[in-house]
Amino acid sequence: MQLPEPSPWADQSRDGLLVADDLPEGWYLHLRFPGDRGDDPSLEIDELLGYDRWLTTEHEQYRVAESDQNETIDGRWRYIEHIATHTRVMIRLQRQTFAVPEEVRITGVIYLPWRGGQPITSQLLRELPTARIEAAINKRLFAMKRTETITGGKIVLPSGHKVSERDLLNALGDPKKTPDFYELVALQHGQLTRDGDKNPSATMAELNGVALSTAQGWITKARERGLLPPGRRGRAG
Repeated sequence: MQLPEPSPWADQSRDGLLVADDLPEGWYLHLRFPGDRGDDPSLEIDELLGYDRWLTTEHEQYRVAESDQNETIDGRWRYIEHIATHTRVMIRLQRQTFAVPEEVRITGVIYLPWRGGQPITSQLLRELPTARIEAAINKRLFAMKRTETITGGKIVLPSGHKVSERDLLNALGDPKKTPDFYELVALQHGQLTRDGDKNPSATMAELNGVALSTAQGWITKARERGLLPPGRRGRAG
């Protein structure tokens, strides 16, 4: 059976950071990146705008490349359009790793009227629904299908089991035998990230006595279940 040819252009919503349902009525998420790009141009846009200038040494660049700190330095630009006016806007979405609770915020805007040379009015800028877009993304990504209810200092998991925050860094057990296993994976990963761990997947492997690839597989499955937000481009954990 012959497989279909891969699309020559990249899908903006493929990584799940921004999907069509996150946009308020009247706004449209383009399936493709501007120019029908075959890859995500976010890094190039950041370089063009100088967002990467703080990485002044090769050591710092290597440290960031090897880190699991997703979205702290490489936000993702996404291309949306207002249906009625055809105003095109690129918004830069960046995960705030150390926020409690974690969240995604809009950290840059490129505003393009439908016709070149057309003026941008303050009214048009006020109508850009940044807060509503952020709220929709964060509700979808960080509500995480589980109910993280705090009762008497403990987190109540979907099965009814309770776990205290201080126990989140204990070994998680067998995924086939531990209730709420991937919810616990997400909680452990989130705790390590909030604690400033530069490589939470490696630390999780050590805490749980498993290979790094196993821990990364757990994290990937937690992401697939909507229990963790999308990872950094090109990174599994």
